[in-house]
Amino acid sequence: MASPLMASCSSIFGAKSGSSFASCFSPSIRAHSLRKHALNKVLAVMAPARSPRSPSSTGSVKHAMTMTEKILARASEKSHPEPGENIWVNVDVLMTHDVCGPGTIGIFKKEFGKNAKVWDREKIVIIPDHYIFTSDERANRNVDILRDFCLEQNIKYFYDIKDLGDFRANPDYKGVCHIALAQEGHCRPGEVLLGTDSHTCTAGAFGQFATGIGNTDAGFVMGTGKILLKVPPTLRFILDGEMPNYLLAKDLILQIIGEITVAGATYKSMEFVGSTIEGLNMEERMTLCNMVVEAGGKNGVVPADETTFKYLEDKNSKNFEPVYSDDNARFIQEYRIDVSKLEPLVAKPHSPDNRALARECKDVKIDRVYIGSCTGGKTEDFFASAKVFLASGKKVKVPTFLVPATQKVWMDIYSLPVPGSGGKTCSQIFEEAGCDVPASPSCGACLGGPRDTYARMNEPQVCVSTTNRNFPGRMGHREGQIYLASPYTAAASALTGYVADPRDFLL
Repeated sequence: MASPLMASCSSIFGAKSGSSFASCFSPSIRAHSLRKHALNKVLAVMAPARSPRSPSSTGSVKHAMTMTEKILARASEKSHPEPGENIWVNVDVLMTHDVCGPGTIGIFKKEFGKNAKVWDREKIVIIPDHYIFTSDERANRNVDILRDFCLEQNIKYFYDIKDLGDFRANPDYKGVCHIALAQEGHCRPGEVLLGTDSHTCTAGAFGQFATGIGNTDAGFVMGTGKILLKVPPTLRFILDGEMPNYLLAKDLILQIIGEITVAGATYKSMEFVGSTIEGLNMEERMTLCNMVVEAGGKNGVVPADETTFKYLEDKNSKNFEPVYSDDNARFIQEYRIDVSKLEPLVAKPHSPDNRALARECKDVKIDRVYIGSCTGGKTEDFFASAKVFLASGKKVKVPTFLVPATQKVWMDIYSLPVPGSGGKTCSQIFEEAGCDVPASPSCGACLGGPRDTYARMNEPQVCVSTTNRNFPGRMGHREGQIYLASPYTAAASALTGYVADPRDFLL
């Protein structure tokens, strides 16, 4: 049984001359951190401290639960699942797409029989989105396999695409699965959502347990509606302070990943709370939860509130019951961050935790900018980049590729006025800035794809991208260099031809 003791960590960042963040903790701890992070020039100390409560004085705290534990308790019909315990969980939604769907279907048919029926045709969501606008025969075949299976099983939620020449001719086609799940009302507080994609954790922004699984597990879920899960312990991140107008959620999650490393949350839940989180819109919360897997996290979760419920008003007709962590729930660590003191960040090649201040990379010449993906291709992301282009009034100095996540985002780019623009839409601002015309909605070049994928890096170039991973070969060429950044920073970099700090245009 896990110990009821909670180790807490505090991380209060302050500006430090010439560099970045400092701590208010003891000199010995600070000196250790300075040595540890000297190469990164980003200083942020989090000092672990034991809870002052002894086991004998915790009383009913041993029955208190985190959000993730409560969701899994309900889904497993267990009163109090313990971190580390393996439990059978009832699944509310299973999602798969064109990359993993054929493999999942193959396993389902092999294990349950070629004539077997799925456990619930209304709880399986199938979304082609990865390798769509390509002439690659194998990629096209994958979508055909999905279509045949959905017809055979009478799957209710299959977002098909047949006409690759014009995505608008396909009213059912949506685009990137993680954004489509939210827009189409498949994300609900308190539920369990699984998907054959590591960034399924995006849906945790709605106060639900959402995580990626492999094809074998998905094949089993497809046939039974159940999965064996180990209950993860929880890390809690308390973000307070007024969000500066030059920061976005992408900066927040890059800060956190840079602090705890890409292995810092391995098989742990990451819970985000605090006044800053409460002030974020749903798309920004999705960005935050989207990248918990880059820290090794099992899932990310944000407590549902009025912002959540308002977003769901016209998207969901099903009942749901949000849950919240108990006041005395056990968190293996807590991190406190003063967001008002943070600066725009990038993750340098070739790891999401290779954190640096954007202004410290001002001499890095770039070849291109990519704005898109489940992380940075939402409506609010394009509004943010348009804001920078509008403030500058200049044209981009490098090719700037725009890939909306979904059909809805694409339509928003062409129809919604950007606040403060005098009625101009994103598309008008992008055209004036000399960006590429917004592409057909899909995952695009985020994970490379077939060679004819739009904006794929087929040469060893340097790219500033709003995507989520920058490993060698991630966007195509193995020698390409990817700097992960917010839409603000990406747009600023497009205008200068170098990695740039958006404060140069927004202040």
